Amino acid sequence: MMNSQNLICITCPRGCSLTVSYDDQDQMIITGNHCLRGTAYAKAELTDPRRMIASTVRIHGGIHKMLPVSTNAPFPKAKIMDLMALLKSIEIDAPVKMGDVLIEDVLGTGIAVIASRSMNQL
Repeated sequence: MMNSQNLICITCPRGCSLTVSYDDQDQMIITGNHCLRGTAYAKAELTDPRRMIASTVRIHGGIHKMLPVSTNAPFPKAKIMDLMALLKSIEIDAPVKMGDVLIEDVLGTGIAVIASRSMNQL
């Protein structure tokens, strides 16, 4: 019996319904995609799922109390809760410019957390 999984591709607005099954040699067979991005998405989602992360951190001396931040690349899904705990525990000093790297190589992933907006000092 062939094992299969269904996914919805999120790489473009079309939202293709993908079916991923495996042949006798354990090779992935991906159907339902209308472009090559669907194939790449399905392979990545089943082998190393990642997500872009957007959150906030506390900022000291800024015009607001919280600063929006994001990762500069898709982050490993298995480490998202660790990242959120880390972001909850830190406080940044104002001023900050949009795009400033706040944390380099967060949790050893090679991914940075960057400021999503500029924030002047009070």
